[in-house]
Amino acid sequence: MAAAPPPKPDELQPHPPKEQLPGVSFCITSPPPWPEAIILGFQHFIVMLGTTVIIPSALVPQMGGGNEEKARVVQTILFVTGINTLFQTFFGTRLPVVMGGSYVFVAPTISIILAGRYSNEADPRTKFLRTMRGTQGALLIASTIQMILGFSGLWRNVVRLLSPLSAVPLVSLVGFGLYELGFPGVAKCVEVGLPELLLLVAFSQYLPHVLHFGKQVFGRFGVLFTVAIVWLYAYILTISGAYKNAAPKTQVHCRVDRSGLISGAPWISVPYPFQWGPPTFDAGEAFAMMMTSFIALVESTGAFIAASRYASATNIPPSIISRGIGWQGIGILLDSFFGTASGTSVLAENIGLLALTRVGSRRVVQISAGFMIFFSVLGKFGALFASIPLPIFAGMYCIFFAYVGAVGLAYLQFCNLNSFRTKFILGFSFFMGLSVPQYFNEFTAVSGHGPVHTGARWFNDMINVPFSSKPFVGGLVAYVLDNTIQVKDARKDRGYHWWDKSRSFKKDARSEEFYSLPFNLNKFFPPS
Repeated sequence: MAAAPPPKPDELQPHPPKEQLPGVSFCITSPPPWPEAIILGFQHFIVMLGTTVIIPSALVPQMGGGNEEKARVVQTILFVTGINTLFQTFFGTRLPVVMGGSYVFVAPTISIILAGRYSNEADPRTKFLRTMRGTQGALLIASTIQMILGFSGLWRNVVRLLSPLSAVPLVSLVGFGLYELGFPGVAKCVEVGLPELLLLVAFSQYLPHVLHFGKQVFGRFGVLFTVAIVWLYAYILTISGAYKNAAPKTQVHCRVDRSGLISGAPWISVPYPFQWGPPTFDAGEAFAMMMTSFIALVESTGAFIAASRYASATNIPPSIISRGIGWQGIGILLDSFFGTASGTSVLAENIGLLALTRVGSRRVVQISAGFMIFFSVLGKFGALFASIPLPIFAGMYCIFFAYVGAVGLAYLQFCNLNSFRTKFILGFSFFMGLSVPQYFNEFTAVSGHGPVHTGARWFNDMINVPFSSKPFVGGLVAYVLDNTIQVKDARKDRGYHWWDKSRSFKKDARSEEFYSLPFNLNKFFPPS
């Protein structure tokens, strides 16, 4: 009996590393046809609504506001997010990223709400206005740290020491670190959230390979199809009386008529600066918010790297990241002017949508910014979409955040995974990035305050907030270890040489195509 033929040599070879992600249908500079781009832009608008609603829903009632105030804050966040997204895609990194409200700013905002000078205010409306103005003042001061680090180029010097190995925990935990917003959110109304999760997996991953027609339609527009189906299903459950005798929490999460946004929103209203009154300032709160702003800066750095990959661009140069951080600082300044009660960072869910649709086009995200501004002015219509039950968004997050985490792991292709140095840095940074924030969050849940608990609330926030951020802790540990352990001998092991071309804008000719400023502005603001 003849022996089996030996395997072909190419079958035993690992997949070669790719500097640009293959398989993307439309990259950053190649927009889809206009009709398709408009629908894809609307899809990005739908996806970002989850965060836009969750943050005000958590903060405004504690501030003393009712449904009217909550609807106006949602409207304001939509408006400012649209403007910030346009600024970032035109003048910042030029990546297809949506710049929206960040969860990292929730803790210091709650700290401001609980400040003693507001606790004796009897009138809820007055308390809301006073606390809003307090957050505006803190955000105004906090915006300066990002503008200084970004536009001065200081952050560029930090990012230049980043290697693929140290980028892996930072980028991955931007996605994986948001796991508590995934299935726990689905489980708050499992009969609504779980169908969204299962249908989106079916529409995006199975149907395009099973059907002989409309392959791209189901994969590319799966979010619109599934949200429409599950939202209608939730509406039928609501009007049929399925939740008539349910617990109040169940009704809030499952019913389509309990957000209070539609009734509280005006028909037409244009948000304007200082609509809540002039900002007020407190030194301690400003310091705490500045530290929070720095955490958002670190998280957005990882998100920019992820977005550049899914847009099928070359690795983003440090000077472009620095420029983007500067414009993010301007975004936080606008947040303080308009009064959003939260600062700005890159929305990870919209990066996940780039992966799901395989469309990394800049124009699509710019169109989505137009939808944000349009629906923020037409308050009732914007509130209608914003009233989608939050478990539906949680079902989508399970997929979108997983995509962001996975793109971080993909940078391991540039590293030597057989190196014990690599294994230690990778494993230790991931473990600490999950373990340290878990300790801080568990302690806070049990005790009602963080492990650092002094008489100065602002000082507590300056310590507790950073160490509750998974991307910050994991990224910091990896960055320090990767730049201090056997640095000279491990250049290739850590993949540092792969990014040599992108460490300067001018070294890689392709940077001009992806990241250069429009309107010939590179002449006046040349990247380095």
